[in-house]
Amino acid sequence: MTTKRLNPQSTEEKLIWFGLTLTYPFFAFGGLYIMGSVLGWMIFAVVLLRWYVNGKDELAAIPVIVWLWVIGGLFMLLALFIGHSNWDLGIAKTIKSSLGWAKGWALMPLFLFIGAFVDIKPQLLIRAVCIVSFHSLIFAVITIVLYMAGVHGDLFVSPLKVIGGPGETFFTVSLFGLNPETGAGRWRFFTPWAPAAGFMACIFLIFTCQEKDNFWRNTGLLGSFVMSLLSQSRAGWVIYIALTPLCLLHKYFKNPVLLIVIGVVIPAIVLLGEPLFNWLNNSYLDIKASRPGSTRVRNTLEVLALQRWESEAPIWGHGIVEKGPKIVEGMPIGSHHSWYGLLFVKGIVGLLALAIPLAFTCIYLFWHSLKSKICYTAALMLVVFICYSFFENLEILSFIYWPALLWIGIALNPLKSGEKYV
Repeated sequence: MTTKRLNPQSTEEKLIWFGLTLTYPFFAFGGLYIMGSVLGWMIFAVVLLRWYVNGKDELAAIPVIVWLWVIGGLFMLLALFIGHSNWDLGIAKTIKSSLGWAKGWALMPLFLFIGAFVDIKPQLLIRAVCIVSFHSLIFAVITIVLYMAGVHGDLFVSPLKVIGGPGETFFTVSLFGLNPETGAGRWRFFTPWAPAAGFMACIFLIFTCQEKDNFWRNTGLLGSFVMSLLSQSRAGWVIYIALTPLCLLHKYFKNPVLLIVIGVVIPAIVLLGEPLFNWLNNSYLDIKASRPGSTRVRNTLEVLALQRWESEAPIWGHGIVEKGPKIVEGMPIGSHHSWYGLLFVKGIVGLLALAIPLAFTCIYLFWHSLKSKICYTAALMLVVFICYSFFENLEILSFIYWPALLWIGIALNPLKSGEKYV
């Protein structure tokens, strides 16, 4: 496919294209969080204006599952209001948290809607991700040299932090960081912390495997691999390795020979199940032992969040995250885990508001994955989301993984997810 055919045409495509390809320029002055949070609402405003002026496009549709996500997002907002009211947090904190909702959980149904409703060329989105991945490769090469030369990793904190956000790290411009337990360099690239870079490496892997141009495909794949490697994310390494054959060998899944091979391999795995399980379990324990301090903090945060949710606010939650005790190094209770975080902040209502649409989306995408490559790759992205929901707070990272939400939205629209649109 030629570059000319990939030029963005509509205003919505241009916003998506430049929002992605200018990731590192925005990161360079600490504006990526603002851009990622505002971009979806800008596109949404353009969509509403175009719909009002030109009417509905023939491929535009709002699938039932997208409506489920919208309803779930509104229930999270309702839980926020009731939680703040129950704990007398005040009008100022309620307004601040509502803005946080608009920059966090609300972006999930918003970008899913845009993906399903707006006419976006899938290959345009793929190429833009490949470009960002290539930029990550260049960034890695330059910063590795600077790291070896002894340059300090953190450059500055952007003055844009006065606008407000989850924390200073979202506005910090950094070349690389240091692993507090080993003292070695650890890269976070354009994300707020290193494990999030591992998360994005997995998403980029799925996108770049679909690129048809050899240069962008190869550089994109290499960039995603380097991101995963340098992030030193334990979860990222495991998920990236598991994804690689699923991405690269998808086109052979309908081959009868491969099905026969699978038919032979699966019984062999069953027969060797116990030694294989023991090997995997030992490997997992070794990985956890590589950074025991981080594992201890995460486990303690999960226990604290669960205990306080169950005893203090089981239905609507506490409304906000709270600073943790010294045992968790001051890390906020309700962070580092999407599900425990939802229980603590928004109660069982918030958890169900995410779990129900997520479950229906999984069923739909897995059901259609054999018939549509877009649905198959969207299903892989959803698997990454689910895996990382146990290690990260999906809410505060939505400003960087929004391309995956667009892709899932495209897959949820049966008028756009057929093979002829890839």
